[in-house]
Amino acid sequence: MQSNYADVILDITHANVDRPFTYAVPEEMRDTIRPGMPVKLPFGSGNRVRTGWVIALYEAAPEVPWELKEILGPAEKQVSAESSLIALALWMHEHYGCMLSQALKTVMPVKSRVKKRKTKTPSSLPGDSRGEAAEGTAERHHVILNEEQAEAVRQFREDRAAGRRSTFLLFGITGSGKTEVYAEMIREVLGKGQQAILLIPEISLTFQTVRRLEGIFGERVAIIHSRLTQGERYEQFRRAAEGEADIMIGPRSAVFAPFSRLGLIVVDEEHDGAYKSDTVPRYDTREVAEKRAELSGASVVLGSATPSVSTWDRASRGKVRILRLKNRAAPGSRPARVHVEDLRRELQEGNRSVFSRKLRTLMEDRLARGEQTILFMNRRGYSNFVSCRSCGNAIRCPHCDVTLTLHADGNLVCHYCGYRIRQPEHCPDCGSPFIAGFGTGTQKLEAMTRKMFPEARVLRMDADAASGKGSGKEILGTFARGEADILIGTQMVVKGHDFPKVTLVGIMAADTELYVSSYTSAERTFQLLTQAAGRAGRGERPGDVVIQTYRPEHYAVRAAAAQDFGLFVRNEMSFRAAAGYPPAVHLLTLQLSSQDEQLLIRAADILSRILMKEAAPARALVIGPVNEAVYKVHDYFRKLIYLKHSSYDILLTIKNRAEAQYEGKFPAGVSVLCDFN
Repeated sequence: MQSNYADVILDITHANVDRPFTYAVPEEMRDTIRPGMPVKLPFGSGNRVRTGWVIALYEAAPEVPWELKEILGPAEKQVSAESSLIALALWMHEHYGCMLSQALKTVMPVKSRVKKRKTKTPSSLPGDSRGEAAEGTAERHHVILNEEQAEAVRQFREDRAAGRRSTFLLFGITGSGKTEVYAEMIREVLGKGQQAILLIPEISLTFQTVRRLEGIFGERVAIIHSRLTQGERYEQFRRAAEGEADIMIGPRSAVFAPFSRLGLIVVDEEHDGAYKSDTVPRYDTREVAEKRAELSGASVVLGSATPSVSTWDRASRGKVRILRLKNRAAPGSRPARVHVEDLRRELQEGNRSVFSRKLRTLMEDRLARGEQTILFMNRRGYSNFVSCRSCGNAIRCPHCDVTLTLHADGNLVCHYCGYRIRQPEHCPDCGSPFIAGFGTGTQKLEAMTRKMFPEARVLRMDADAASGKGSGKEILGTFARGEADILIGTQMVVKGHDFPKVTLVGIMAADTELYVSSYTSAERTFQLLTQAAGRAGRGERPGDVVIQTYRPEHYAVRAAAAQDFGLFVRNEMSFRAAAGYPPAVHLLTLQLSSQDEQLLIRAADILSRILMKEAAPARALVIGPVNEAVYKVHDYFRKLIYLKHSSYDILLTIKNRAEAQYEGKFPAGVSVLCDFN
C-alpha cells in the first residue's frame, strides 16, 4: 500500500488538540514513513513547526473540504517508536484517563541525541565461550541452578513451548536466588532470537543485580537509571532500537524500550511502590508490562519475596501462575533468628536509648567477631521536626503543609519541595530561645551509633548521602568490601542487596509506616520488615534480626517476625474486604489542585456533584471531597474525591461521562489527575 496520508498526534498537551490530525505525506517519504515515526509538521494559522508521531497511514485521501497540509519531514533527533508502543499509548490513554499526547510522550521519553558517542563492539550472545563478561565482574556465562530454581525455569519453558504467554509470580523468600532464575529465563528467550526487559525499582540501588547480569550477558545489556543524562539515556535506547542490545535493565520507563521482538518482561520486587508513576499518566508499571506483553506475544514474570496484595489476589484466583522458591540458594544459608523487642517495656525498665538492650548486646558481639550490621531507619535527617517548647509551634514549610526536617548541618529542609533555611536561634512565632529537634532520623542515628560504639566504622546511606552521581554505589561498594562495620540507612539499604558478612539487622522503628494515612500501611510495613530481615545471614554464618516496635501485637509485625506471608495476607485481605479497599473493590482517586484555594473548593464541589449524579445509577460510592493528607505542596492546595465500585469498567465510564460534563464549567487554574487502584 502506498502511504499517501498519515494521522498524526501532536506534541502538545492541550485538550483541544488531543486527537489525530491528518496530513499529506511528501513523495520522498512515502516508502519510509512508518507508524511511530516522529515527524515535523506545520500547525496553526502561522504554520508553526511542531513535532508529532505518526499513528496510522492511508492510501486514499479523507473527505475534507480543505487542502491537507504536508508533513515537512522526519524529526531525526528522536528515537522512533515501534507500532506496538503506539498501541500501548492508545491503551494507556483510555485505561488511565490521560491525554493521548501525554501517553505518547510517556512511551517515547527519550528525545536528546548525544553529541558524540563511542563505538562499542557488542559481545557475543550468551553461551558463546568467546564472549567477555563486563569489566570488574567475576560472573561466568553459565548459571548453576538448584532444584527449585531449575523447576521454575522448566515451567516457564513448558509454557512457552505450548504457545502460552502467561504471567508468572516468582514467589521466593529473600536469598532464594531469583536473579539466577531471571537470567536463565532471559537466556531462553534470547536463544529464540527475542529480547527481554528487566525492571528494577531503582537501578542505582541494586547494582549487584545489574553487575551479575552484565557478567552473564556482557554488552548485550543496555542500562538506564535516574542518574543518566538525557544524552546517555538516548544512547541506551538507541542501542536497543538498532539491535546492539537485546536486554534492557532499568526502572519503570525501561518498560518502553524500543524492542520489536520482545519475548519477556521481568518485574523484580514487583511489590515496590516505585512502580506506580506519580506523574500523568499515573500508570502502574505491572499493568503496562502485561499489556505490552499481550501486544508483543511476550511472557511476564513478577518477582518478590513479599508479593503485593493485588498480585497475590490475582494469583489466588488463577489469573497469575505461581512459581515458588522456598529455600535460600546459598549452601548452609538459612533465615535469620528474629527477636521482637517491645520499646514500651524498654522505657518502663529504664532504657531511654534508641538501642534496645538486645540490639546493643548483639551489635557488640558482631563487632567483636568482625561481622557486619545493618541498621534500618525509614526516616532521613537528624530530627523529625523542630518545635518551640514555649508556644508549642513547629517550624513549617511556607510552601507545603508539612514541618521542616532538621539535618545534621543545621539546615531545616522540606522533603517535598526542597525549601531550606538555617535553624533559627529563637522561635519565629513567639521569640522564645527554647526550640529543639524532636524524633530521630538517619543522621541522628549515625551520631548516636558513633557515640555508643566509638571503635566501629560507620557508614550512612540515604537520599542525602547518595545524592551525588555514583555515590550510592560507592557507599555500598565500601560496605561490601568489608571496609565498614555498620551501615545505617533508609529503605535504600534493604532492597535486593547481598552482603555475606552481614549477620545482624536492627530495625529501629518498625511502626513508622503503620501511622501513615493509607489503606496500604500494613502491607508496606510487612514488606519493609520482611525485606530488611532478609539482609541478615545470607552467607554460611547464621544471622539475627531485631525488630524494635511499640506495637508488637500488630499482625503485620507478627507476620514479618515469623516470615509468614500467609498469616499476613489472610489478615490483610479480611481488613480490605471489611473496609471496602482494593483488591476487594476498585478505587478511582481524583486529585484536584490549584494555587487558589477558593477556586479549588468551588471546582471540587462542581466535580463531586457531577460524579454523584453519574454514580447513582451504577450504585458506585462517592467519597469526598476531602483535603489530601499533605494539603499544600509547592504552593498548590490539593483535594481528593474517591469512587468505589466492584467493576473497573463502570468507574472508567463514570469518569469519562463526568469529564464530558465538567468541560467548560471548570474554573481555569484547577487541574484534575486520575489514579486507579
